[in-house]
Amino acid sequence: MATKKISSKKASVLDADQIISAYMEDVLNNEKKPVTVYGFCKAHDFEEVSFYQFFGNIEALEKGVWEAFFSQTMRLLQKNPDFASTSSREKMLGFFFSFFELLTLNRSYVLFTLKSNKNMLHSLMALSGLRNHFKSFTKDLIDLDNSSAQSKLTQFQPTVFSEAAWVQLLFTIKFWMDDNSPGFEKTDIFIEKSINTVFEVFNNTPLEQVFDLGKFLFKERMA
Repeated sequence: MATKKISSKKASVLDADQIISAYMEDVLNNEKKPVTVYGFCKAHDFEEVSFYQFFGNIEALEKGVWEAFFSQTMRLLQKNPDFASTSSREKMLGFFFSFFELLTLNRSYVLFTLKSNKNMLHSLMALSGLRNHFKSFTKDLIDLDNSSAQSKLTQFQPTVFSEAAWVQLLFTIKFWMDDNSPGFEKTDIFIEKSINTVFEVFNNTPLEQVFDLGKFLFKERMA
């Protein structure tokens, strides 16, 4: 999400992505987030009123970065003509792999912002927009599975599943942040094992998958 200064004369064509790119560059260059909207806009040479067309304050912009990560991930997935016809499990795997590829492209920003926020509540607030979008995405996946299930006994509870998937996403972000393997290959392994486990748990056949994931996590702890 590279950026460049935007002339105030071109404020009418300013969009949310340009503001987000400018913000990410600002955070990395100054090693702190902007204190005021006025100072941020002045530093990047665009009008403050244009900022407010998209974001109410700096905190909303911070949330907007994570929402943009989600939106860009979904756009990438939907470019694949086969995506719509794949299973829920494959859609979830596709999302995780694509999402973490995008995070890797912006790793310096993600690590700085999440590690600099010692207040966990603040970090979770910054992720709140992402959480809403991601939970809606996972609920849609399960609603689709439920509509084709022949028995209510095989149906998932969308709310429970989406919350479990969100916790899994947070856990995977933490794993990825600590991963120092080449190409973050351990994160790829973790994603596949953990997503398969989530689906196996909700299919009521969890033991083999949970045991497999447990062995992997134990080995990582001991490494």
